[in-house]
Amino acid sequence: MSELQSIPSVLRARGLTKTYGSGETAVPVLAGVDLDLAAGERIAIVGASGSGKSTLLHLLGGLDEASEGSVEVVGQDLLRMRPAARGEWRNRHIGFVYQFHHLLPEFSALENVALPLLIRRVDGHEAEEQARDILVEVGLGHRLNHAPGELSGGERQRAAVARALVTRPACVFADEPTGNLDRQTADRVFSVMLEASAKRGTAFVIVTHDLSLAARVDRCLTLEDGRIAGEPRFAHR
Repeated sequence: MSELQSIPSVLRARGLTKTYGSGETAVPVLAGVDLDLAAGERIAIVGASGSGKSTLLHLLGGLDEASEGSVEVVGQDLLRMRPAARGEWRNRHIGFVYQFHHLLPEFSALENVALPLLIRRVDGHEAEEQARDILVEVGLGHRLNHAPGELSGGERQRAAVARALVTRPACVFADEPTGNLDRQTADRVFSVMLEASAKRGTAFVIVTHDLSLAARVDRCLTLEDGRIAGEPRFAHR
């Protein structure tokens, strides 16, 4: 039995709250969020600007600590782990994609995508082979040795998706991954994400303001007043 099959879900969050500051300056952002994510499931989180979508994503990915609550990723509560152990667990089981690609400008696409494996101390040749395979999968086989500055916006985001997937994580957290792209390019990048998820069985949690893209995932949740309010209605699914 695999590690993922031995647990009920890839991600399980309970009672997540987040408040910045204290006393009279306290600003509550999340007010008790519960969330379950199955292996391979794709969900979108939508909501008004300032509703706490990015904060929630950072808590789920272990990049920030909740004021209260728990976040289990592949059976381990991130909030109870020491920072070093949490970082190692993230590297093994979690990938991230941001609105801005955050590729290192001095490295090629191949080197950028291989980097998470090198951090894991994978052999350099093996890391490049795996990076090459995933770049081919996302349609960048002809751009392996190009620096980020030589890639289009859509190509940079596809390279960022490849980097998030190269470690074969259980879950990828994507924060407005198409927010900086035009409509046609955004549709292509989103399709790459969904196809890679389906092929690899990787779960995705995607924060987006774009309801037309959110309608393409398995489940769409609305964050409102610091809580998951429900699923929005779409004209077409």
